Amino acid sequence: MPAIDDLPQISTFIREHNLSAKKTLSQNFLLDLNLTSKIARLDKDYPLGSILEIGPGPGGLTRALLAETTKKIYVLEKDARCIPILNQISDYYPGRLEIFLGDALSTSVLNQIPSPIHIFSNLPYNIGTELLTRWLDPPKWPPEWTTLTLMFQAEVAERIVAKPGGKNYGRLSILAQWRSKAKITMRLPPEAFTPIPKVHSAVVRIERLEKPIHKANSKILTSIVANSFNQRRKMIRSSLKNRINNLEFVLEKANITPTKRAGEITIEEYCCLSRIVESLQ
Repeated sequence: MPAIDDLPQISTFIREHNLSAKKTLSQNFLLDLNLTSKIARLDKDYPLGSILEIGPGPGGLTRALLAETTKKIYVLEKDARCIPILNQISDYYPGRLEIFLGDALSTSVLNQIPSPIHIFSNLPYNIGTELLTRWLDPPKWPPEWTTLTLMFQAEVAERIVAKPGGKNYGRLSILAQWRSKAKITMRLPPEAFTPIPKVHSAVVRIERLEKPIHKANSKILTSIVANSFNQRRKMIRSSLKNRINNLEFVLEKANITPTKRAGEITIEEYCCLSRIVESLQ
């Protein structure tokens, strides 16, 4: 595959700027521009909106996104050491890269970017789940973002797309699939990264729905699901006994067998359960 631009290789940037990956930031750099180009092409809808990349690091995915579209790219980076590299990329693509310095867990830039927004990220393993949870459960729905194309530890990716009855099905599965469509679109071995992590990785593409697949109060649903999976090995009549009054009656009304465990209950059943609980409040 030909070079995507005339800038130095990512490894050269890293060497010139003495940019070693920090364990405290859970950094694993993806240096292969062929791979980042494949990731950039996974979301065919982004020409219709703005592109936001979280944690661009030395800019491998950033460059691929800039090469794949003529649109302006927005990036949010916590590590100030990466800013000089991103500035060099910005100089090469004048007027097309806007850089924000900040922590994605405490800095929101969604209200500064034109909607709809397509978010890309090679998420640090230590904050990936937390960020995804926030994006999937915002104060209002639909949110500012339209699609999420995110790199996760493979185990987390499997949890996002898991179906009822499987060992990976859980709170994250329900949160992701209740109001969006989620699919694993790419898998990467540890050797694709520097430094080499101990785990495999996968890219998940999440497309928001305009409304949930089943009606439910978000706060009640997420509370019930969290309580259920906090004790996932127990029968649902045990795991929710301190959360729901008249539980046996509520389960019967929702047509949920009390001896079922959390992982055996479908999203539709959890939503039904939450509606009944809300009606009794």
